[in-house]
Parts: sequence; structure tokens; C-alpha cells
Amino acid sequence: MPLLSGEDFEQLFTSFETSAFRLETRERYHLAKNEAEPLRRFLEGRPVDMRWLGSWLDLVQEHTRQGRSMSRVRVVSRPFSDYTRFGLMVSEHNIKVGDHIRYLERSAAGRLGLPRSDWWLFDDERVALLHFTSDDILLGAEIVTDPTAIEQYRRWRDIAWNSSAGREEFVKSGA
Repeated sequence: MPLLSGEDFEQLFTSFETSAFRLETRERYHLAKNEAEPLRRFLEGRPVDMRWLGSWLDLVQEHTRQGRSMSRVRVVSRPFSDYTRFGLMVSEHNIKVGDHIRYLERSAAGRLGLPRSDWWLFDDERVALLHFTSDDILLGAEIVTDPTAIEQYRRWRDIAWNSSAGREEFVKSGA
């Protein structure tokens, strides 16, 4: 089964019509070279220049302007890892442009029967099941369109969304 990657993968984020939902289940991601420096600066307690995320923020904002929704649930462990703390800081910028991000504790996700895989559900009709190396590098996406499988992903999305909390509420609940 060939994996969708590169420009073909990126096209998923410009071609959906109404909604894109993601379930994020990994403890960390090694997605972009341009993320290394901001992460390092964050861990050193120094200001982070958010221009590295600019094209993604612009894309989300454009989708929001066009009436499309982008949302995700991040499954995280407590205590928060350095990467999760960095992600919480970054999410503040995502949320401002319309990326609806909620959080769910890993232990709760397990009790709820949510999968441990990362995926995007586009327009409630196709799933991009993400594949990673053991070093957390994205290899690409397996596209799933089987209606029975899609229905299961919709159920998982609803369970994750309804069981999760917004960023501020989630952080306060663990303090």
C-alpha cells in the first residue's frame, strides 16, 4: 500500500470542503526542521519567533474565513513532556486563527477505547491514517475511504471531542 506524502499529502489540507479533524496520539513529533530551533528556544525559556508556523496559521485562517472547520484532540500524558508543554504554547497561536484544539489525558483515551494511531478525518468521508518511523518522523498517510471504517473513525472523533477539554480548562485541571 503506497503512502501519500509530499505535495500529494499537503493537498489534503487545501482540498477538503467542510471539515478536517485530527486525533494526535504520539508523545512527540519530528515533523519539520524549522521546529527544532523554536523548541530549543522554548526549552531555554527564551522568546519563540512564531514565523516558523506562519504558513500553517495562514492556511487555518483562510479555511476559517471560508467557513471550513479545523479541529483536533491531542492525547497527552501527565506530567507533561517538554514537547507537550511546547505544543500547549504553540496551540495558543493555532486557536487564535480558528484551529479548535482540545486535550485528553492518555489514560482516559485508553479507557474510552480510542485508537493509538494518528489520523485526519476529512469531510467525514476519508481518513488519512498517518504512518511514522520509530523516530517520530512522518512517512506519509494511508487513505481510507471504506464507509464502515469511516463510520468508526467518526465515532472515535465524537468520543474524543466530547471527552476532551479546551486548552485552558485542561491545563488548570491538572495543576
